[in-house]
Amino acid sequence: MGNNGLFKRIDNSALIVFRIIFGLLCFLESVGAIFTGWVKTTLIEPQFTFSFIGFEWLQPLPGNGMYIYYVLMGVFGLFIMLGYKYRFSMLAFTLMWSATYLMQKSSYNNHYYLLMLVSAIMVCLPANRYASLDAKHHPEIKSISMPQWCRWVIILQLFIVYTYASVAKFYPDWLDTMVIEVFMKNKQNYFLVGDLLQQKWMHYIMAYGGIFFDGLIVPLLLYKPTRKYAFAVAVFFHLFNSVVFQIGIFPYLALAFTLFFFEPKTIQKLFLKRKPFYEGNEIVLPKYKNAWIAVFSIYFIVQIGLPLRHHFFEDDVLWTEEGHRLAWRMMLRTKGAQVAYWVEDKQTGKREYVNLNEYLTPKQKRAASTKPDVIWQFAQHLKNKYKSEGKEVAVYVNSKVSVNGKPFKTLVNPDVDLANVEWQHFKHSDWILTSKTRAIK
Repeated sequence: MGNNGLFKRIDNSALIVFRIIFGLLCFLESVGAIFTGWVKTTLIEPQFTFSFIGFEWLQPLPGNGMYIYYVLMGVFGLFIMLGYKYRFSMLAFTLMWSATYLMQKSSYNNHYYLLMLVSAIMVCLPANRYASLDAKHHPEIKSISMPQWCRWVIILQLFIVYTYASVAKFYPDWLDTMVIEVFMKNKQNYFLVGDLLQQKWMHYIMAYGGIFFDGLIVPLLLYKPTRKYAFAVAVFFHLFNSVVFQIGIFPYLALAFTLFFFEPKTIQKLFLKRKPFYEGNEIVLPKYKNAWIAVFSIYFIVQIGLPLRHHFFEDDVLWTEEGHRLAWRMMLRTKGAQVAYWVEDKQTGKREYVNLNEYLTPKQKRAASTKPDVIWQFAQHLKNKYKSEGKEVAVYVNSKVSVNGKPFKTLVNPDVDLANVEWQHFKHSDWILTSKTRAIK
């Protein structure tokens, strides 16, 4: 497909229906976070949050401000669904969702990251040109077609996500189903399926089914003879994940993406019967064609490159976590830990152990026990807390970690003062001990 082909006009039914579903899901994700208690436990109850390093200035609003914040995001979700002031509403939701994503990582989830990316893409798409309040109030914007690139930008994003998710599963603990077995132990009490999820043959189906689904679903949806079968498998796969893993809106968002794989005529007949079907074949080149191509080219180069960056760090990313985020490494490992923090007064030499319960929520404690960047951030927090009391302290950590139920090993060097080392963004932090460290008996 040449550059001009990207601007060939096609029927926009898939995009219009996707906008409606997407807006509804944004609304449900926002208000659901309030009613499930997620906002309270993640953003209100903690004394502070572990933001992405470099975004420490992004902190939750005080008091009950985050409830208002999420209600407002929900309102923007409804506006997106209705196509009301679409560009503003979509941009506002994108910025607010990105902010809440970056201000905390105790509840890190690849699906939250995907929602941030898709929201940003949606800002650029003409999704309000039909079946929207914008089109009703401003008939001059009404259109039954869109450039072909609007479809392909979504498909390419999905291809990147699924391909990296599949490739990341090619490692021993996944292939021998150890990871799946650990995950399923927590689901023994599930109604009807609890016992089934403990069966070894089921673990193999889930492990290898995940590899094949992630690796093949996009090509199979693109190929017309296999499309309907792939869609049926996708429905089962995502509904199964929704029930077993309880991962919010993602399974339904993933199913909504399949709109872009079916023939536009099919989507129009199923969902927008009153909408005229676009049967033209014109190519309309925008004024800033090359700029659009450049922006999306850079975007996808970054998307392809980010998941590869862990190869440039020393040791195994499953152990160091360096390069783990923003890389579609989904549900690949579980970690357990035994951790102790202590501070040493630099003037008196007096040491005292830190009671993590005085500072952290249970979810934060898990992150500050197993993830080196969060361990480092908590050391900085302790340093600043004691500094506010007029004390200069060193902070030491003894963290013993088990990956996928294996024997515990020491994660960070307990002799390094983590309060006084710089975080390394682009190279391995040598205070993170090697995964080859002898296991602790």
